[in-house]
Amino acid sequence: FFLISLSFIFLFSGIQNNLWARFVTLPSQDRIWTLTLTNKTVPKPAEQDSKMPLVMVHGFGGGVGLWIRNLDALSRSRTVYAFDLLGFGRSSRPSFPSDAAKAEEHFVNSIEQWRQSVGLENMILLGHSLGGYLATSYAIQHPSRVSHLILVDPWELVKRPSPPRWVKAIVSVVSLFNPLAVIRAAGPWGPGLVNRFRPDFKRKFEDLFDDDTMTQYIYHCNAQPPSGEVGFRAMSESLGWAKRPMLQRIHLLPSSMPLTILYGAQSWVDSSSGDKVVQVRSPARTKLINDASHHVYADQPEKFNRVIENLCNSVN
Repeated sequence: FFLISLSFIFLFSGIQNNLWARFVTLPSQDRIWTLTLTNKTVPKPAEQDSKMPLVMVHGFGGGVGLWIRNLDALSRSRTVYAFDLLGFGRSSRPSFPSDAAKAEEHFVNSIEQWRQSVGLENMILLGHSLGGYLATSYAIQHPSRVSHLILVDPWELVKRPSPPRWVKAIVSVVSLFNPLAVIRAAGPWGPGLVNRFRPDFKRKFEDLFDDDTMTQYIYHCNAQPPSGEVGFRAMSESLGWAKRPMLQRIHLLPSSMPLTILYGAQSWVDSSSGDKVVQVRSPARTKLINDASHHVYADQPEKFNRVIENLCNSVN
């Protein structure tokens, strides 16, 4: 955690707006690492509460540091909160149930306990990838708290077709291990492994950092004992597909809650899943951001920030 802290300091040294970083302690005594940002002219978060706050939830294996291109721009007119999901980043790493529904509930309960501890009544809730899946589950269970649900390249809205038998055989072996086990097994070679297999992370932020700051951050976020990834594994079946696809439940969102789904036009996530959501749940809309892959917010930050700001302004 000390090394994550150092990475965090380097990552956020360029933030211009007011930034508060702290652990939020839940009734379970688990702690959620939380950032709060306001316009630099606002002395305290409470003084920028005329507009609905935006809460940002990262994806699998990530942390608040991945929002570095977005936090300043989005906090100019409203308070922005970003937190490390339970079991990821600097947040506590408790045990997760092995049952898919119970693991999902564990994540969702931690988000609700976080909201209560922070003192938010309502929010615009934005989730990327796994964060989008969990944000949807949260909004279904706590609809009165969400004024607008924004999903960014969300994980597993629809159920995937069954793969060939030989693929299932390989996956059955791979699934015996936690998804990020190879990073921990690599020991001191872990950061180099991240650089080798995910050079895109360094490239996406190369104008901000001319060294390995971002890949070091990602490595140290995931070199800790497995926790959130155990929960993710419980929620997943072969090849990382969800055991409980959200399309089966998304109609439970109240019709009064605006729903927007953003996709990177070059993402591996199939944007047609958003079209299926629109068919079963109205109102909802989808939007493609060109020249962006799965990490839309980092590939096209200016376009992303502009779209998110417009969506937030549609609330107030």
